[in-house]
Amino acid sequence: MKSRIADNLANLRKRIRQAEQRYQRPPDSVQLLAVSKTRPAEDVLAAAACGQRHFGENYLQEAVEKITSLAEHNLYWHFIGPVQSNKTRLIAAHFHWVHSVDRPKIAQRLSDQRPTHLPPLNICLQINISNEASKSGLSLSTLPEVARQITELPNLHLRGLMAIPQRSSGFEQQRRPFHRLHQALQSLNSEGIKLDTLSMGMSADMEAAIAEGATIVRIGTDIFGPRD
Repeated sequence: MKSRIADNLANLRKRIRQAEQRYQRPPDSVQLLAVSKTRPAEDVLAAAACGQRHFGENYLQEAVEKITSLAEHNLYWHFIGPVQSNKTRLIAAHFHWVHSVDRPKIAQRLSDQRPTHLPPLNICLQINISNEASKSGLSLSTLPEVARQITELPNLHLRGLMAIPQRSSGFEQQRRPFHRLHQALQSLNSEGIKLDTLSMGMSADMEAAIAEGATIVRIGTDIFGPRD
């Protein structure tokens, strides 16, 4: 398993570097976030041994157990699942990033519950970029007002936007929602809300996301293999 994870990480990093070159992105401008949900701590350590520092988790209780057991390894933890009100205290205490904030109430709770000895919590706003009824996320029309509210919260650092577009197999079709998300970020920047992060792209559409400006790609299966 360790050698497979090492090989997979090496292949992924090569794909990312190639995509950066192909789409005229600066070298090392795309960060790999290893999605380690449902994976044991041993798999996280195997990836960490290959230089992977950033890990994404969806399931809070499982994540907190891993974060606690691996505290001495100086890893960075990103919460990427739906954030419910009863989860905010644990998320605020244990994570470095939250990619899935989709309403002001959740942001307020995360700010209020962030321990004072920790730096501000890095936040991405989740956008329902394909307007799917089954998906969480803000609409593009409500984004500017919510972003302005969140920049006022003292214990959060609004970094950027995140989206999970509707599945599409064609490369140009994959690019379109990512392009809209990039435009939304540029629009906020032009209004004085300075953001630097686009969390978008997974195993099946990573290259399309990089072509449209992704700064974080969230990859699980292509690192750890299929989940049981």
